[in-house]
Amino acid sequence: MILLFFKKRALRLTSIVTLLLLISSCQPEGNTTVLSRIIDDGVIKVGSIYGRTTYYNGPITQEGFEYELMQGFAEYLEVKLEVYPYYSYAELIDQLDKKRVDVLAANITMTEARKKAYKFGPAYQTLNFELVYQKGKDRPRNIDELDGALTIIANDLYREPLQAKVEEFNDLKWEETAEKDIEELLEMVAAGELDYTISDSNILAVARRRYPNLGIGFSITDSLKIAWMLNKDTDDSLRAALLEYFGSIQASGKLAVLEDKYFGHVRSFDFVDTRAFMRAVKSKLPVYKEMFVTHSGELDWRLLAAIAYQESHWNPKAISPTGVRGMMMLTQAAAKDMKVQKRTDAEQSISGGSRYFASLLARIPARIQSPDRVWMALAAYNIGLGHLEDARKITEKLGYNPDLWIDVKKHLPLLRQKKYYKFTRYGYARGNEAVNYVDNIRRYYDSLLWLEKNQDTPSLSIPDDELELDSDIDDEQAIMEQSETTENS
Repeated sequence: MILLFFKKRALRLTSIVTLLLLISSCQPEGNTTVLSRIIDDGVIKVGSIYGRTTYYNGPITQEGFEYELMQGFAEYLEVKLEVYPYYSYAELIDQLDKKRVDVLAANITMTEARKKAYKFGPAYQTLNFELVYQKGKDRPRNIDELDGALTIIANDLYREPLQAKVEEFNDLKWEETAEKDIEELLEMVAAGELDYTISDSNILAVARRRYPNLGIGFSITDSLKIAWMLNKDTDDSLRAALLEYFGSIQASGKLAVLEDKYFGHVRSFDFVDTRAFMRAVKSKLPVYKEMFVTHSGELDWRLLAAIAYQESHWNPKAISPTGVRGMMMLTQAAAKDMKVQKRTDAEQSISGGSRYFASLLARIPARIQSPDRVWMALAAYNIGLGHLEDARKITEKLGYNPDLWIDVKKHLPLLRQKKYYKFTRYGYARGNEAVNYVDNIRRYYDSLLWLEKNQDTPSLSIPDDELELDSDIDDEQAIMEQSETTENS
């Protein structure tokens, strides 16, 4: 423990020395650099936009992918973070132009026009802008096939991709709104109240878990890089610190962990599964919700409900070919340990499943932090704690971190390969299925969290007829694969 303390202290001292060198190398004679001013003041001011992928107020504290990056940068500089969130991109830009904030972290793409007007830190993600329509209607595959009104957010983030198309399509027209945000526009498209909009692929990946009938017509842009934006007059000291920071979190794997937390489980999209889940939320969940709440103990009842949906689709009479049964699909051994008399009794199964999952969670090594320990306990619920430990040992042996879910999930599928499982204690296991199992539960859980928060939002009517969407889904998957997040620090 003492050795670990001194190692951390040495790393921090190294960071401070690096920052001092950055300050001295970027400092004009007789002037104070932006970075030295931030460190002297003990505060960095960061502007952002309210949104699911940027910054928002969670139930306990602030959350968001960009917010966690900001917090990490402030800790790297050993200064306090002050976030200035806005609803309007124009207001945000105005704050940067007037130098009221030091940097913008708001999912901003590095277009040629912006690179001429501002400075940027290192790129750390990529995204596309997609044309979004309602499934069930004719899918437009290019701008010529648009048959209706196109409405976008009234700011340059969404305007510039279309303006680039005006030269190619002289008759291209669209409407802009400053009264709605992108999530509201996507909801309107899903409800049939709006023909088309455009969305960046990050926001769309999250939104489609809530509105499965959002379809991708085509990509408006090629992949665009995302980076933090600085005032053009800012000296190079702050940008140099950003290069160091993003380089360090990429090398340490922290950036990949953060991306997995916010986007890793929503990149793949299954229209049929998502539509079925949203229907079950309306028709089945109200019958069992009180049981999940009552028997959740210290667990979030929505996580317990997500596990149950993955296991049985909330069917208390479910039986698998392997003999597990009931709402929580308990084995006979697990049911006996949890004193469940009748596995097909919904309340007994939920109670037993909750206690069994809690026992797995308690057996995950204490040093593994949440949410990683939760995802690992979910994997253990699927394939057993022994197989999970085998996968963690393989992960460590191959030079990765066995305490990070993002690393363990890469190596769980190796339990199917003889050259790996023959050296393990518990042998062969379908580790790839455990990865899918955890990702599915995370998606269901996210959807339940959102639905609970927005329970006053009018329900969307999802058509009951089977739509001929297979070819569209395949095309959309190809589009989404082209725009998956990558690190470019």
